[in-house]
Amino acid sequence: MAKVLENRYAIITGASVGLGFEIAKKYLHAGASLMICARNEVLLDKAALALRPLAGTGQSVLALPADISKPGDVTALVERALREFGRLDVLVNNAAVVGPSGTIENIDMEEWFRAIEINLLGAVLLSRAILPHFKNAARGKIIQLSGGGATSPLPGLSAYAASKAAVIRFVETLAEETRPHHIDVNAIAPGALNTRMLDEFLAAGPERIGPAFHERSLRQKKDGGAPLSKGADLAVFLGSPLSDGITGKLISAVWDPWESLPNHLEELNGTDIYTLRRIVPRDRGMAWGDGD
Repeated sequence: MAKVLENRYAIITGASVGLGFEIAKKYLHAGASLMICARNEVLLDKAALALRPLAGTGQSVLALPADISKPGDVTALVERALREFGRLDVLVNNAAVVGPSGTIENIDMEEWFRAIEINLLGAVLLSRAILPHFKNAARGKIIQLSGGGATSPLPGLSAYAASKAAVIRFVETLAEETRPHHIDVNAIAPGALNTRMLDEFLAAGPERIGPAFHERSLRQKKDGGAPLSKGADLAVFLGSPLSDGITGKLISAVWDPWESLPNHLEELNGTDIYTLRRIVPRDRGMAWGDGD
């Protein structure tokens, strides 16, 4: 995938640290120009300084502090990118927070709402802001970073889990709305990453996130977790022409054979493979529950 993003322009949110920063590096290696954003201006400036030497001839790295849950910041981010680049090809919605930890009756609800604003509404606002430009060009790529909360319960982390599940259904819905415009919308499950978010899980302790999840997090910290590069490589693939026509899917960077998915485009588009769906008794070999 050497230069599969050559002459392409991307916005990457939450790009100052962790997976977002790794995606930014991979996008530069693949030939893209970037607009990166994060809420922390100091960390963002540090990231931009580290990324700019990686840019080749004709590539550039722009950075703008932004809170993606604020419509004004989102508008300014998209307009600045369009003004500097002339067009946009890819949006990577990576920015997210853990939110409060603890049982629902014992947490700060303002923190709970704030997590939903950033993790879900931020993705919606950015997608909404960039869509007119993608539709006008009759192409575009929107890539949403997901997490474990999208596919399984996370007791003690309800805001994180609920927002990640909701954003996957948003991805599936937006993919159908934009299919006639040749815009691909997909989500990435990057695997269990050893990032600042894992440190927040561990700091919360077993009494707030539950002993089972805390123990799993301790093992992950010790074992090293999934490489950041896997999620970043999948983000490059989904932002490139290699993935054209793949849309409305939640794809695991670690477990799914994503590099070969273009060979199965008809099957992907004709089924609910790599989507979130309700399980009924017959899916588990049970003879009851079918209305007999």
